[in-house]
This record gives sequence, structure tokens and C-alpha cells, in this order.
Amino acid sequence: MKKILLAEDEDVLRMLIMDTLEDEGYEIHEAADGEEAESLAVSTKFDLILLDYMMPLKTGLEVIKIIRGDNLNKDTKIMMLTAKSQKSDERTILEAGADYFLSKPFSPMLLAEKVEEILTHNE
Repeated sequence: MKKILLAEDEDVLRMLIMDTLEDEGYEIHEAADGEEAESLAVSTKFDLILLDYMMPLKTGLEVIKIIRGDNLNKDTKIMMLTAKSQKSDERTILEAGADYFLSKPFSPMLLAEKVEEILTHNE
């Protein structure tokens, strides 16, 4: 079973994404803020990390820098979920170390399709 870390501070959105991805057969670990996401990312190996850009305590960008500097998940694929959708924002996110970028709002089924594509492509 593929293991995914979902870091999203909006409870309703986090639950919706979790339900959708669990229905697709993924093992989901959740974090409600950047520090919780960092703690999980440095202690558990994930196949994919889904990070919200703007979270309490640490931003998604700050968490990416820690993940990319840590041996456990340095090669794990990371998708940033964000309402920041300008080209400059996308460039900043990808330069920080994210592999993928998905603008909010998005359909949970679109996210599930992207996750499947990422995890199938990287086997």
C-alpha cells in the first residue's frame, strides 16, 4: 500500500482529500500544520507528500526545504496544494523542491487522478 503524507490546515478539505485517497486504497497520514508535517516527514518514509502552501507554524516551502535536506524523504515526490496560482508562485514552489503544483480550488477526483499518475509513473 502506497503511503502518503497529507499536510493541510483546513479541516474540511483535509478530511475530503483523506476520504477520497483512502477510497483509492492509499494509506494516508495527516498533518494539520507545518511543524506536524515536518515531524512526520523526518520520521516516516512516504511515497508522496501533499503539502499546503500556507499552514500555521511553518509554510509548505519551509517544510520542503527540511524534507529535501533529510535523507529519509529527499527523493520522495512532493505536490504543493495552493491558492497561489500566479506563474511566479509556481516557479517559487518548484524551485524550492516541489515536483508538482496543484491550484486550489480543485476537484478531489482530479487530485486522486494526479496522485495515481505520480505514483504509477514513479514505480
